[in-house]
Amino acid sequence: MNERDSLLASIADTIKDYRKSEIPEPTPDHVNRWVSQFGTDVQVPLLRELDHVFKQTYFSKKEVEDFFSYQINNKKLVGENPHDFWQAAHILNIQGNGNSQKEIRKLFGEALAKELKLKIDKCGSTSGAFIYLDDVLFSGTRVNTDLMNWLEKEASKKGVCHILVMAAHRLGEWQCLKSLKEAASKASKELEIHCWAAKRIENRKSYRNQSEVLWPAEIPDDKDLQAYIEGEKKFPFTPRALGGKLENAIFSSEDGRKLLEREMLLAGMRIRSFSQSPSRALRPLGFSAFGLGFGSMIVTYRNCPNNTPLALWWGDPEAPSNHPFSRWYPLLPRKTYNEEVDLDDFPF
Repeated sequence: MNERDSLLASIADTIKDYRKSEIPEPTPDHVNRWVSQFGTDVQVPLLRELDHVFKQTYFSKKEVEDFFSYQINNKKLVGENPHDFWQAAHILNIQGNGNSQKEIRKLFGEALAKELKLKIDKCGSTSGAFIYLDDVLFSGTRVNTDLMNWLEKEASKKGVCHILVMAAHRLGEWQCLKSLKEAASKASKELEIHCWAAKRIENRKSYRNQSEVLWPAEIPDDKDLQAYIEGEKKFPFTPRALGGKLENAIFSSEDGRKLLEREMLLAGMRIRSFSQSPSRALRPLGFSAFGLGFGSMIVTYRNCPNNTPLALWWGDPEAPSNHPFSRWYPLLPRKTYNEEVDLDDFPF
């Protein structure tokens, strides 16, 4: 087996449980069809880097199950008596958009029943902590919105709230906790708020040289990209410096990272060009309010977030041939909150 075939097989194996039972299982041919949209000279190096990155950033169902099962007996969280802690805890079910909390809560409930013989919907007492479950914290907007509504309408005058996620991006976590603590103080509620994560991903601008998302250090010589960057007046793009030391070994090397950033950026710009009037939030490296895009490479078995590069998830091979979605084949086709993509969101 040559290197290309080996890499195709390895990536397909890493993401094999992606949206299992909802879409066909990823195969080497599927990965090959996706990567063939890039220049022939970069396809193998791109596969090489992506293979390394996904082994750090893709969370399979088993990894998610293991993380939440571990929390049941995590003494730093629950103390010396896990049974009493969880029997008193309120495991919230308050997510306004999406199904991630509902699905993670179901998974957690199964682990709770297996480990401690407790039924998740029977737990909760006046002295118990409040638990907010989700898979990943990106910008923190969804977590903040859900907990802000809960805080204002339902939270007790005094208590503790724990946010449990597989991964948390540091900017979103900081903004979310700051906002919630300010809201609690304003509402005259003594509420401690903590976030627990298996992995924290650096993405704060002041720490961009140590960022663990796609944050280009160099901008390709592309006139459309240059015009796009120059058009961002409110939040101008600031490149990172080369060679920053990362806490998590997300990338294989600086060269591998630069290639991944360049190819995802150029592909994202190409995808944006398919729509006549793309939303400003539809940035090449993922949905974001500023910069070149959010740039996360975190994906779970449940879904690929729109905060990741457009080149990973944008497109629909079953879209009408005259629609922009037909012009890009996605590696990780994502489902929206409504479990379908509204083609009317993309005028053509």
